[in-house]
Amino acid sequence: MKHIEKVGVLGGGLMGSGIAQVSAAAGFPTIIREVSEQLGDKARSAITKMLTKGIERGKVTEAQRDTTLGNLTFTTDLTRLAQCGIVIEAVVEDLALKNDLWKGLNGVCPAETIFASNTSSLTIAAMAAACGRPDKMLGLHFFNPVPLMKLVEVVKTITTSNETADTAFEFVKRLGKEPIRAKDNSGFVVNLLLVPYMIDAINALESNVASVEDIDKGMMLGAGYPMGPFTLLDFVGLDTTYKIAEIMFDEYREKRYAPPPLLKRMVMAGMYGRKSGKGFYDYSEDPPVVTPLGL
Repeated sequence: MKHIEKVGVLGGGLMGSGIAQVSAAAGFPTIIREVSEQLGDKARSAITKMLTKGIERGKVTEAQRDTTLGNLTFTTDLTRLAQCGIVIEAVVEDLALKNDLWKGLNGVCPAETIFASNTSSLTIAAMAAACGRPDKMLGLHFFNPVPLMKLVEVVKTITTSNETADTAFEFVKRLGKEPIRAKDNSGFVVNLLLVPYMIDAINALESNVASVEDIDKGMMLGAGYPMGPFTLLDFVGLDTTYKIAEIMFDEYREKRYAPPPLLKRMVMAGMYGRKSGKGFYDYSEDPPVVTPLGL
């Protein structure tokens, strides 16, 4: 089994910066590749802010913060990832963009470098076919916020070698995460079950089954969920959910994955949830209040 010593992360956004943080905190020299120095600086600031919050909560020491930041390198040069034992991609859910990156990396990384995608809805097979090393390609699906969420789905496609899958599984453990094995189907385990639940909540709202507040309260107090479906939708991002649902509906052609009209209208209006300040709740108020949707 291959022993990974250095980690590369493609993309320094919300997920990429979180993956890089946990990798660096686990002691791996970690290189984040972004398309511009400005985005690299933004990723560094996001990681620093997250670590500072950890110190304030007593979860991170100043020494751990300094070690984590010391293990991080930021670059715009794709060839800098050639020295990494594994490269984890965390860019937008655009298959053509992902495959262009894999093709470029295949030309600069040694044959033993493992390629892993953090995609939440695309199939890994669609990338394995284009990456030039299908036996070294798999999915590593982290959850947001990465430093706090313990789960990682390890996704083995039909061409992934057992050695690659086993190496990635052990690597996830070394990050301090809990890996589970998943088949290469769109949505894997969690989103396969979670996306229809969130879509059902929107459909119930559109059908006037109950209000946003009462549906959220009902699922929290009746099913023991830590947050209701609309709070969760706002946290995940309505635009992200819409994109994932579209991909899954295209894959399965089942109505339970189809984005509801209300979700589409809200995304078109720029109502993405917490990230935009307004979704099913209006976050300009403290505490947030339900957004009037004219239903």
